[in-house]
Amino acid sequence: MGTFYSSLRSRAGPNVSAAAQSGSHVIAPVLTNNTITGNVHFLHNAPGFTFDRLHSETTQTSETRSLIFKHKTQICSEYQYVTEYNSLPGERVLLSERYTQPLILQRHRDQQEREEELRSSGEDFQQVLSSRSSDESSHLNSLFNPDGHGISPSAVILQGNSGNGKTLTVQKIMLDWVSDKLYKERFDIVFHLKCKEINRIPGRKSLVEILSYSCNLTSDEISQILQQSPEKMLFIIDGFDELKLTQDIYYMSPHTDVIQKAPAEVTLCALLRGHILPESFLLVTTRSTATDTLSKLLKGPQRFSEIMGFSEKGVEEYFQKFFQDEELFRRAYTFVKTNENLFTTCSIPVICWIICTTIKERFRIGADVTSGLETTTSIYVDFVSTLLKHHCQGLSRSVPTLLRSLGQLAERGMLEQQVLLDENTVYETISDPSANPFLCKFLFKRRISQETMFSFMHLSFQEFFTALYYVILDEEESQKKLISIQDYGYAAVVQFAFGLLNKDVIHTLRKSLRLFVHPNTQALLKEWILEELQRNIYHDRTLFILHCLYELHEEDFVIKAMKSWNRINAYGAFFRRTDCWALLYCSQCCQCIEELDLLDCRLTSEKLMMILPALPKFKKLTLSLEDPSVSDLVELMCALMRGQTLNSQDVHVVSDSVNCYVHLAISEELSRICIDPLWHVDPAVSLQSLGLTLPYSELNNNNWAKLFQIIHQKDLDALMLIPCSFSKLKKMEIRAYWLTRRLCVWTLQIIQNCPSLTEVKVDAVFFLLEEGIKILQRSRTTPVCVMRVQGLVCHKQSQKCTLYEDRLLSCNQEVMIHLSSQGFSMETLRKSLF
Repeated sequence: MGTFYSSLRSRAGPNVSAAAQSGSHVIAPVLTNNTITGNVHFLHNAPGFTFDRLHSETTQTSETRSLIFKHKTQICSEYQYVTEYNSLPGERVLLSERYTQPLILQRHRDQQEREEELRSSGEDFQQVLSSRSSDESSHLNSLFNPDGHGISPSAVILQGNSGNGKTLTVQKIMLDWVSDKLYKERFDIVFHLKCKEINRIPGRKSLVEILSYSCNLTSDEISQILQQSPEKMLFIIDGFDELKLTQDIYYMSPHTDVIQKAPAEVTLCALLRGHILPESFLLVTTRSTATDTLSKLLKGPQRFSEIMGFSEKGVEEYFQKFFQDEELFRRAYTFVKTNENLFTTCSIPVICWIICTTIKERFRIGADVTSGLETTTSIYVDFVSTLLKHHCQGLSRSVPTLLRSLGQLAERGMLEQQVLLDENTVYETISDPSANPFLCKFLFKRRISQETMFSFMHLSFQEFFTALYYVILDEEESQKKLISIQDYGYAAVVQFAFGLLNKDVIHTLRKSLRLFVHPNTQALLKEWILEELQRNIYHDRTLFILHCLYELHEEDFVIKAMKSWNRINAYGAFFRRTDCWALLYCSQCCQCIEELDLLDCRLTSEKLMMILPALPKFKKLTLSLEDPSVSDLVELMCALMRGQTLNSQDVHVVSDSVNCYVHLAISEELSRICIDPLWHVDPAVSLQSLGLTLPYSELNNNNWAKLFQIIHQKDLDALMLIPCSFSKLKKMEIRAYWLTRRLCVWTLQIIQNCPSLTEVKVDAVFFLLEEGIKILQRSRTTPVCVMRVQGLVCHKQSQKCTLYEDRLLSCNQEVMIHLSSQGFSMETLRKSLF
């Protein structure tokens, strides 16, 4: 504390109380005759808060320095904490535990860029944000930097959607200025004016009186500060879109004096225009819907900047700060990142907070995080409720009426396949779009003019509001709308409709938004999805159905639906992480399902791990894996073994990256592994596939690891030794292109080393070469098992029939060779294939 008091003495001047000089705690700075007296408690003993000597002390009086110090002390006391949306009286958290630098751009984007942002989701959305941030993003300390022409702005517009963190960013700026981390050399004094509070100021007020409402300084004290260098002053006007302005604000006479009185909004506009303190600087936050109005009022030179929300790195940082505990952070962040819809909406800070808060509650009660964030729809409903409660002031329409209007506008955009809506369309439906927190406004250049367009915050919100509109209509109209869109392919709208029919969501709609859903609407959609399940004999609607059931999240109904759905076929579909959650949830509602076909879905390791708990539920399973590691494949097989509850299970695993196909038939007694190494093989061996039948108990971790390591390394010699690693191998089946000498030698060696073998079968796709037949004839091995070799033979070697077609025409005799303890024999099965 010694450093602080020496700083305090130097900042406050020579007349500092003895109590302060002796090192006693500081309770609250009280200014009397230019002296700070009493016990002054520095309310920010938190790390990082140190005041250095003011850089302009040579031009400021001791009294002014004391006043500024008093102002800074109040800011530290109030601004280092955040009161969250769900805080109980007296609850708050440190700003440092919440604030994360959002992505800020200092330019307008064109129509194509806007559409790209609105339509993309998941990884694609993060890539879009990353492309914007690569060389165009800025930090708070560069908002007033000179541009490429060396000109610094006098006024900065900081635009952002509702819930994007504008107010929290302002709070961060104030706190960093106080602690000399931001604008230390640029601004001696920073005032923060909240338009929401200015609306409540009665009567006629001067600028000094308005400022006194926002801080603990009197009007006289503020007047004294304002007499100093105005070029060292920054006024932050927060929430301009909430300021109640009338049309005649543009025609009022100039208002130039800091003590001249007028309605509060008139005085503030005089400051914005530069009529008052023209040399001072301004930072104004606003929603996009009020940017054009602000730009007409604001003095110049102006700079436009926009808060885009969190980048992927920003989302991760926010989660780290929120959870603090590394393990909890990792679990929460990993879960959300695997859900494309949730991860996309996490770019909006308020949704990021909602999701973190929901997960944290799951951790608190010891519940599984994967079941905590039930549906995407529930998050959107929470978001709408939060914005309406905390980001909407003075709505001229009731909440149900507002949401109906938004739904009508959203539906029109969906039917016209537009995410950017023209101004006339919006005003036909929404009477006051500038006050609507869910709409964004854009200005685009059109040759020599401008065009105003609106959009929802993201395409997913447009889809959500369309679904919300449909389910809150009267019964007949609601059912008519829901049935009609099923034919137009608006899958996301239908999925949101199912989510809005979840019992908990219906309760939230009724309680928080005063919206009512007719119970027959839910019955209609349930009946429709059951019919859809019966029709879904192909794979084109599989993922859609899974998502509808997932969003409904009604376990009893999902169990009923899954019982009628014997075969889940998503063949060839692009399998997203969100699809994995839907599949996992629906599968875990059932004891047993006949078949899951994910061939050509190219599951990554991450997606495979997500659905792993559900895979033992299926009697027949086909997976197409994208570049799986050895550990991935071992984990898969062990999960199937560990979770085995079926009498039998048929598993097909295909991996193009390692050119291998593995077929596993599991049963309680004997199981079968079939390996098709599709890589280029030694023609002397010509192995096409290897099948092994063995007791269930032989399938263990070590054998799987060894087997898949060999497959990854494409080591044919090692693969040929695999059968010997199973001590209780019962049966071996070999499929080869040719019966070669080497193949026969290898087969006989396995027979000698595996006394448990009872049967060996070799099937040659093309021909039994003479060299291979002679090895079997001359073999001294007398196997206990029975060995059968089947294929075509050709005795006309002189004709040199090297091609398969040549041999097939001239040498088409099919034979079966028997080798057992009784010796060698050959029988002709067919003399001609034609």
